[in-house]
Amino acid sequence: MAAAAGAAAAPAPVNLRLGDLVWGKLGRYPPWPGKIVNPPKDLKKPRGKKCFFVKFFGTEDHAWIKVEQLKPYHAHKEDMIKINKGKRFQQAVDAVEEFLKKAKGKDQASHNSTEEKNRQNSSEERGKSAGEEKRKAGLSEGKPKKRVSSVSSERGSKSPLKRTYEQSPRKRGRPPKDEKDLTIPESSTVKRMMTGTVAGFKWPPSVSEPVKEGDPHFHHFLLSQTEKPAVCYQAISKKLKVCEEETGSTSIQAADSTAINGSITPTDKKLDKEFDPLAEAFPDPQPGVATNRIGFLGLGLMGSGIVSNLLKMGHTVTVWNRTAEKCDLFIQEGARLGRTPAEVVSTCDITFACVSDPKAAKDVLGPSGVLQGIRPGKCYVDMSTVDADTVTELAQVIVSRGGRFLEAPVSGNQQLSNDGMLVILAAGDRGLYEDCSSCFQAMGKTSFFLGEVGNAAKMMLIVNMVQGSFMATIAEGLTLAQVTGQSQQTLLDILNQGQLASIFLDQKCQNILQGNFKPDFYLKYIQKDLRLAIALGDSVNHPTPMAAAANEVYKRAKALDQSDNDMSAVYRAYIH
Repeated sequence: MAAAAGAAAAPAPVNLRLGDLVWGKLGRYPPWPGKIVNPPKDLKKPRGKKCFFVKFFGTEDHAWIKVEQLKPYHAHKEDMIKINKGKRFQQAVDAVEEFLKKAKGKDQASHNSTEEKNRQNSSEERGKSAGEEKRKAGLSEGKPKKRVSSVSSERGSKSPLKRTYEQSPRKRGRPPKDEKDLTIPESSTVKRMMTGTVAGFKWPPSVSEPVKEGDPHFHHFLLSQTEKPAVCYQAISKKLKVCEEETGSTSIQAADSTAINGSITPTDKKLDKEFDPLAEAFPDPQPGVATNRIGFLGLGLMGSGIVSNLLKMGHTVTVWNRTAEKCDLFIQEGARLGRTPAEVVSTCDITFACVSDPKAAKDVLGPSGVLQGIRPGKCYVDMSTVDADTVTELAQVIVSRGGRFLEAPVSGNQQLSNDGMLVILAAGDRGLYEDCSSCFQAMGKTSFFLGEVGNAAKMMLIVNMVQGSFMATIAEGLTLAQVTGQSQQTLLDILNQGQLASIFLDQKCQNILQGNFKPDFYLKYIQKDLRLAIALGDSVNHPTPMAAAANEVYKRAKALDQSDNDMSAVYRAYIH
């Protein structure tokens, strides 16, 4: 009975098709308004469940979205507006409404024009009919004879009917005037059907401009929103996982994650505007210019999620990893394989690197490495968490070869990386930072530009110092509760109701209570960051006693063979 009731309550499947307006849900991003369009010819459809390719309003994002993550626009509009009050979201909804208004106005104008022509034609036909009847009546009374006589004096004696056709000779293949008049309404209607649809999809510039001027978040989706899809699609739209996480596929793009338009567009071929009227609403940032090819070095916990989202958002990505087997999954998803870092850099316009530590960051430049592929105009973005001295050295070497350099470490963990919700801290070449906007929108929730090279490294170490110290304090509190006979679960419940409540606190405590230390952020890396942060303090004679104490606890956890577990495994340093 229960099963039957559940089945009966299940919503009926919605039939969607090309051209439909929809709400698309990508990963953890809020639903975002978009339109089902034809994908670029070279963009492969994800395997598995049925997906549609969606372009999102108010952003430059697009993504493959699973059919179960799509809902008809009009049927769910009111519900969506109630749960999302973001400014970018409202701009996207306004864009949809303006689009519908313009389309309706053009259709109405075309319809009115057709009706007017029909009325005119009908009036002409009535006039002709009346004239014909009058002429026939005159013939029956003998009146035409006088008229024929007059004509005969000028052109000879020809019958009225014959005279009419000879005075207006009919050209080959063209109908007589009254036949042609009868075809006008049909011709006008056909013309409206052929051209009205395309014209109706023009995007009002006034709607898209506010989004472009917004702060750089990837709201999309803003897909931000998320408030993905702007620096981030744009949209997309919220990678735009705009396809669910299989979408993973594309993220909606997401929505709030949608970011400011950059010079990089997600796909390297333009949508066919002849068959995709909506393409006019999402113009290419650089019409007629080939899009940038993206390279990525390092497929660890963070890099894997980043690459997945870049692919989902339609970027062309070439990957390399020290352990080549890790590339296989991404090759299946559409990435290209680079045999060496040098090959990746030489074949790509912008290459990102996300490796474990300062030594790895330097090693990737070495033999068959990045420097071998760098030449004037090539761009290199290091996303590793390293110290300021290391990143400054990298920048100097890259720039000396004519390349452009940007540091862009990320704050987050594996889950946030997979969801396209990282926070990106950037410094260095400001122009390159802007060129990377669509990539940042695919991988992150927001981004910060911090000025000259080295600033992002310093800020990232400070952020992770706070996070690492907090984690050690959480572990210390839970063990103290246990040894004093207090419930650890009750302690967590209390903390979750207070000012310290956060996703981080809840997740890490749950890891400890469940004894699940599957890595989301490796313990060995947070210890490395604490060590570098302490050194940063020492370089400016600033004491960091809390970080130093936390660092010792992590070192003990490493000695207990916890290096490759999650940072929450620091708890074990207190119970052994």
